Amino acid sequence: MASRRQIASMKQSLFDQGYLDEQFIQLEELQDDANPNFVEEIVTLYYRDSSRLISSMDQALERHPLEFNRLDTIMHQFKGSSSSIGAKKVKAECTLFREYCRAGNAEGCKRSFQQLKREYATLRKKLEAYFQLARQAGPHETACRPK
Repeated sequence: MASRRQIASMKQSLFDQGYLDEQFIQLEELQDDANPNFVEEIVTLYYRDSSRLISSMDQALERHPLEFNRLDTIMHQFKGSSSSIGAKKVKAECTLFREYCRAGNAEGCKRSFQQLKREYATLRKKLEAYFQLARQAGPHETACRPK
């Protein structure tokens, strides 16, 4: 059985390692008995949406010449949805990617996008493990940070 302490320390490490920011805590504060899986549902929607954006990016990066405006538009959406769940490293990579777009740097865009996909996949694995632990602990254990 997962303990509250295990869950708290797992969550803390996601913050310490820079994967999550305050926005994630704000989402958790919206979670209550009526919506015990609120955060997990939001994150699941994020991954569903963003996987579509990633495949749009993959396709757009295959085009020659690159359409930097289109890339920037897709990445702007991706950054917005990443911000909404507090995906700090993913969001930072989105910002970098957009700077490469503005500079018309195709190589920078491609490199940054590969890094973004790595950060995204890592966060997904870490959050899945976190939610799995929280589920094992049961509804009461997923309490937010102490008031």
